Amino acid sequence: MDITDVKIIKLLQSDARLSISEISKKVNMSVSAVGERLKKLENSGYIQKYTVILDPLLLQKELSVIMNLRLERPEYTDDFLSFVNDEEEILECHYITGDYDYSLKIVTHSTSTLERIMNRIKSIPGIQKTQTNVILSTLKNKYSVSPEPDKDSNLKNNIIKNRENIKK
Repeated sequence: MDITDVKIIKLLQSDARLSISEISKKVNMSVSAVGERLKKLENSGYIQKYTVILDPLLLQKELSVIMNLRLERPEYTDDFLSFVNDEEEILECHYITGDYDYSLKIVTHSTSTLERIMNRIKSIPGIQKTQTNVILSTLKNKYSVSPEPDKDSNLKNNIIKNRENIKK
């Protein structure tokens, strides 16, 4: 990834609906050159997907929490992760270090819907302990990392190869 790729990605991060023609004007390149670069960025995995970001408040989802939880033993992991993947109001699940094993970001309508989700989580076999923190306000919320020009192409190639092996 070079500086031009970084410019293209930053433009798309601010507005993923920009056409290739609009991007080409902003980076002073031909439409076909920008199209080729986008294909390479997509195929190499830099650009994983294009998506829509919804405003939770407009959907009456006014309560956001971070729930940390600990499993009794690793053999409970599959059931827990299956639940997490099926639960629409769990937006993020992170495997973490420290006193807890996982951290979840949950966005829901109200304290009563949160209570129902929490009770379902606590009823999953192997859940040993939970801690839930209500998010009062969000001061920063980036949806993706900031791109930088490649410094170590060997590292990048190894990551891409590992992803390809995992997909097989």
